[in-house]
Amino acid sequence: MLLPAVPRTRLRPVGQPAVDTPFGPLTFGTTIGDAGLPLLPDELFELPGGRTVARWVRPAAHVELLLTPYDPDLDPGHWEPLTGCRAAVWRIDALAPLGRVKFSAGLPARLPEDADAGWDGGQALAAITVEDGTTRLTVGGDDEEAICCAAFEGEAPRQWTALRGEVYDRSFSTWGVDFGDHHGMSWTLPPPEPGDHCELPVVAAWAPAEAAERCANTWYAVMPSSKTLLAQVAALPAQRADAPAAD
Repeated sequence: MLLPAVPRTRLRPVGQPAVDTPFGPLTFGTTIGDAGLPLLPDELFELPGGRTVARWVRPAAHVELLLTPYDPDLDPGHWEPLTGCRAAVWRIDALAPLGRVKFSAGLPARLPEDADAGWDGGQALAAITVEDGTTRLTVGGDDEEAICCAAFEGEAPRQWTALRGEVYDRSFSTWGVDFGDHHGMSWTLPPPEPGDHCELPVVAAWAPAEAAERCANTWYAVMPSSKTLLAQVAALPAQRADAPAAD
């Protein structure tokens, strides 16, 4: 469960969880086996600061999605300021054998005509960048190497550490990150076993295009692990909630 010690208020789900960006909403999806989870979550909770956790409950798995503002704490003496930065942490808890699990984060299929979108990843980072004449947006998350490293940190199943060789030889791999048409990314995971959990971060950062060109501030802002994002939320001053934390 994400952030079990943080107070929360139960809300009525009314729409698909999304992050608003200058190029439209960044939306998220989960597929377990051949079935996609509905866009509307089963449960929704508000955390301090307007953060939310959405939850989907199935007999074979529980899925959660945290949406939160994120402060990457970029050194103002070196980095141009961001216009905005938002993050998500996705988590799945396997209660039974699941087979293939896929998580996706994507912008609208049709971007403005003057916007260019492309792959912008690096070592341990899967990322795309979208830019028009005024704004640059970077969306980033874990690549295959980072997922294997996360297994050492308890953010992914421990047995996935043995898959590091597949990061560099994808000819036989059945899992990994797909950038599609560069409007988003999808993560196909190795099959989780009952009792396993996995957390994946997604960060969207945007800034004036000219400033981002000078210092790549949006790119460096989208690198945090799920552990870093969760720690920032957990460190917020406690605020009174109208309902106790969910079970």
